[in-house]
Amino acid sequence: MIQQTGLTAPPSALEEIVPRPKREMPRWAITVLSISTVVLLWEIFGRDVNPVFGSYPSAIAVAFWDLVKSGLLFSALWQSMQAFIVGYVLAVVVGVPLGLVIGRSRTLEAAIGIFITGAYAMPLVALVPLLVLWLGLGFAVKACVVFLMAVFPIVINTWLGVRAVPKTLIEVGKSFVASDFTILRRIVLPATIPYIMAGIKLAVGRGVVAMVIAEFFTAISGLGAIIINAANSFDTARMFVPVIVLMVLATGLNSLVGFIERKVAPWQGEISGRDEG
Repeated sequence: MIQQTGLTAPPSALEEIVPRPKREMPRWAITVLSISTVVLLWEIFGRDVNPVFGSYPSAIAVAFWDLVKSGLLFSALWQSMQAFIVGYVLAVVVGVPLGLVIGRSRTLEAAIGIFITGAYAMPLVALVPLLVLWLGLGFAVKACVVFLMAVFPIVINTWLGVRAVPKTLIEVGKSFVASDFTILRRIVLPATIPYIMAGIKLAVGRGVVAMVIAEFFTAISGLGAIIINAANSFDTARMFVPVIVLMVLATGLNSLVGFIERKVAPWQGEISGRDEG
């Protein structure tokens, strides 16, 4: 016992009995430290590289500021984002319901599941010239390329999420004489949210890549135009600017999807025990 006959144990004895919780570095601090280390090493060793073959952060920052002052960067970013937003939103709107339906229907899974899996593995970049013949060189073909690159990860992850729903939960719904639509909306969809969000996150990266690829193969515009023009003039620092902007954009969009997931399904973090700090 800690206390006997009116005597209190010293603090050191209490610490031995109840150890202090281990203090861990916050995740944001680890991320900042990692980025700072990479940027510092890149700056140190990048200065020794021929500017034709590479660049370093301070030179990229100067090129970034020049593009911002000229207004070219934001204009190009907006041109690129228009096609990305349309294609990505369509991919989510089409992909999530399609994945839910395929996962719940044995007939549809057998009929079109093989085509979904095959289309995901197919190099869709090879279809861009054909899409150009169909849709031209403008906005429509760019949005279509983004859609095709982003929709399949969403469909497949949603589909697998539906298949992973415990059968006991479905049987509970049927025991209460719930309709198939009610089971889908009240049981399957909430249980599938982590899979859906994982597919949406994967689609962000594929959509960003598709956006740039479409600009390379179609009417050269947006961030893809900055990359091509800078590469043709061997201005490596300027070429890196849109690349880094796209990396930051994809990271920010993934963080936004994660934030939405925590708001829509806050119980998932408690179940998994993830520390968001």
